[in-house]
Amino acid sequence: MRIVLGLARAMGADRLLDVRSAHVDGCLYQGQVSLDFAERLVDGGARVAIPTTLNVGALDLLHPERYRGDHEAGERGRRLMEAYVSLGCRPTWTCAPYQLPARPSFGEHVAWAESNAIVFANSVLGARTERYGDFIDICAAITGRAPDAGLHRAEKRRGEIVFRMSGVPERLLREDVLFPVLGHLVGKRAGTMVPVLEGLPPATTEDQLKALGAAAASSGSVALFHAVGVTPEAPSLYAALGGRRPGHEVEVTTRDLVRVRDSLSTGTSSRLRAVSIGTPHASLAEFEKLIHLLAESRVRAGVEFFVSTGRHILRQIEDRGWLLALEEAGVRVVTDTCTYVTPMIPPGTGVVMTNSAKWAHYAPANIGAEVLFASTAECVRSAVLGTIWRDPELWPGE
Repeated sequence: MRIVLGLARAMGADRLLDVRSAHVDGCLYQGQVSLDFAERLVDGGARVAIPTTLNVGALDLLHPERYRGDHEAGERGRRLMEAYVSLGCRPTWTCAPYQLPARPSFGEHVAWAESNAIVFANSVLGARTERYGDFIDICAAITGRAPDAGLHRAEKRRGEIVFRMSGVPERLLREDVLFPVLGHLVGKRAGTMVPVLEGLPPATTEDQLKALGAAAASSGSVALFHAVGVTPEAPSLYAALGGRRPGHEVEVTTRDLVRVRDSLSTGTSSRLRAVSIGTPHASLAEFEKLIHLLAESRVRAGVEFFVSTGRHILRQIEDRGWLLALEEAGVRVVTDTCTYVTPMIPPGTGVVMTNSAKWAHYAPANIGAEVLFASTAECVRSAVLGTIWRDPELWPGE
């Protein structure tokens, strides 16, 4: 409680509020301090007071043999994961807790960590959370309290910068690959401001919004965005802005998007080493699309193909027979972690293709990978061919 109160003072809050659930990012091992903090809580008999889910950890506990990092660090990562379960947290091990059956309702106050989960809860669900980080997340879970400040307050949720899609062709606005690229652009330009997007199709899916938010939270500090006519707090531009004029306005063009798309690729090699998708964790709908794209094809020998997801989604694809089909096609399904935080991809030369702007943003520094950003279809076809393939008609006017 002293930590929660200290945060409240730092945020200028004069009161605390009840939070209904928490999502903890501190279960991902970042060094000895992570373990010391959690084990002190366990030794003190702490228990969470509200439903609390856990983000990814340092290991895929279902497939521990895939870990290629330092043995001692791996064991500490395992101890850390076990410590958080001992505190009463649910061993969900997913960065996408919003894909679980029970998720926050509109206007509900929660204390979530993990940047993509935060932006999804605020933007797509209309729940209310600040950007909570390691140690704060579990303190809020144990006390059931958080500062009445930041995005918990209505006046802090008003849009501040408007991005208009008027210069983007309608066909491109329906493509999944647009959304991580657009999110990366929005994050770079918005920084800590609340962005409003005008011109996205009303039929924009949750997976597309997930990719947009994850990218914006990685390239900037976006914790909430509004999409006019799409997200619950933005039935109109007027509502999204809270009746005020925007402080900034940005016209988004296809040329802008192509430039951002290119910036997400760091690799120069023409050799395809691996493919990694599922950052944030792949949904059931994304697995269905993957099954369709593979269409009884097989990943070429010499290319590794990884899909990260949560255990709850794993059970669903097992029930549908998709897991066996994917494994027979040469696809490895990763749970409990993600391939940009845990060394799983075999070392070697060549690029790793991904459809995730978040993965592309973090992987070069985290695991030393050369990255080639592409659409899901480009990733799959490249893996099947064993060489890099790009769709010449995907980006109009390129």
